[in-house]
Amino acid sequence: MEIIREAPFGQIVRLLTRNKFFLYPEEKPEFHCPSCYKDDGTLKLDHTKAIDLETKEDEHKEIDEATDLRLQPTISDIEKASRSSYDDSDLEQQTTLGLQRTQTLPFTDQRLEVERRLAIEKTKSRPIVPAKTADGTILADWYNTDDSANPQNWSKKKKAFVALQINLYTFVVYCGSAIYVSSELGVMARFGVGETKASLGLALYVIGYGLGPLIWAPMSEIPAFGRNIPYVATFAIYLILGIPTALVDNLGGLLVLRFLQGFFGSPCLANGGATMQDMYSLLYLPYAMAFWVSAAFAAPALGPMMSGFAVVAENWRWSLWEIVWMCSPVFILWFFFLPETSAHTILLRRAARLRKNSGNENIRSQTEIDRKGLTPRAVAFDAVIKPFEIMLKDPAVLFTNVYTALTYGIYYSFFEVFPLVYGPLYGFNLGETGVVFVCIVVACILAMAIYFSYLHFLLIPDVQKNGLRAQEWRLRPALIAVLGPTVGLFLFDWRMAAVFLRCKAEGEIEVCA
Repeated sequence: MEIIREAPFGQIVRLLTRNKFFLYPEEKPEFHCPSCYKDDGTLKLDHTKAIDLETKEDEHKEIDEATDLRLQPTISDIEKASRSSYDDSDLEQQTTLGLQRTQTLPFTDQRLEVERRLAIEKTKSRPIVPAKTADGTILADWYNTDDSANPQNWSKKKKAFVALQINLYTFVVYCGSAIYVSSELGVMARFGVGETKASLGLALYVIGYGLGPLIWAPMSEIPAFGRNIPYVATFAIYLILGIPTALVDNLGGLLVLRFLQGFFGSPCLANGGATMQDMYSLLYLPYAMAFWVSAAFAAPALGPMMSGFAVVAENWRWSLWEIVWMCSPVFILWFFFLPETSAHTILLRRAARLRKNSGNENIRSQTEIDRKGLTPRAVAFDAVIKPFEIMLKDPAVLFTNVYTALTYGIYYSFFEVFPLVYGPLYGFNLGETGVVFVCIVVACILAMAIYFSYLHFLLIPDVQKNGLRAQEWRLRPALIAVLGPTVGLFLFDWRMAAVFLRCKAEGEIEVCA
């Protein structure tokens, strides 16, 4: 029920019925607002949630030695909660780490230790006392360390289910790029254009989902929107655009619609990694990221194979209809089962419900505190500028972006080159040429196996033993893999040149031309 409530379907039902269905705990009659959120001038825990000091003393000592509690730069004047007056000899005021002490921290040893402490604490289901500033503002936080509203606390099955939805979404959108390649000959014949203009259907799609992240990624970092609004709104537009794209009867309209498809499909590229980070801890995040990246990398390779035989059997529009058919079930799945994963958005909404329930207008989320006094325009401007600022100030990020763009360009060049090689030189039809791209899927599987072995046997043990090293340390496997594109291009060109010369020597000029 929780996952449906957080999904677009549940949120729309709540909006239309004015929150009469799919209630949150704070909206139910039996909910008792924790005393620490009441405007009584103190922060204290209920007696039923108090923890025996003697049984926890050794454990606290071990945890506190591992973690420095100077980990909350966003709140300066936090008042310590007063000790409960029920039994001073047996009760300990429990303070734990909240959201602002984890996700606002950079990827450093400090954050790693914080996540380690949280991993220990959430197994004990300890209540969390919210921070209170000197001006009386109470910071909305998780109710306890294993709060089910926190995406980091979701079960493995729930995390895997949400990650699977994002991976399926990424797969169908990326597949929608190269699936068009099989239709290029049909486009050339229908509109009377050359190969260059026909190939713009692929190029403009890729440009569209290259530009889209400049808007959708910053938007998802604004808690008022969260992850789901950019995801669902753009995916709905993407799906709708698929219908006129398959029906349009002029080249200009086709190219414009292909660009818009790529633009509105780009949140999978912009926000997919952020969703994984919302759910998985720093140490094991690379596993989830690897599956997501593989979905993005393998999908274009399967596109020509999925459409090649259909285009030959039917017509060039068939590949564009396949995009609609692939996306429709994924969107339906999303509509009913994709929950919000941004912790900042979840706590922003919780703060509003707590204010209504308790009548205490001093309850605020971290976002509301950080952006107090800022206009929506200023918030949006900061969100859009931040990615450029990070890229320009960090040479490692800039280099990675340039290198990724280069390898991506090389990758997509094969979708135009393979039909020029395997058809004329080997006599492959469109479907058989598409099968050649399966080698990329095989490469993705092998790469994942190698990378997972690297994580399991080398990286994670090293981090657990020595802490986090410089972020560039994670790029060590790339020092070997970087040779792959160059070697692959050389082997491909050398082999194709040899085949071409053989054909020419045998007098098959008309085939090789």
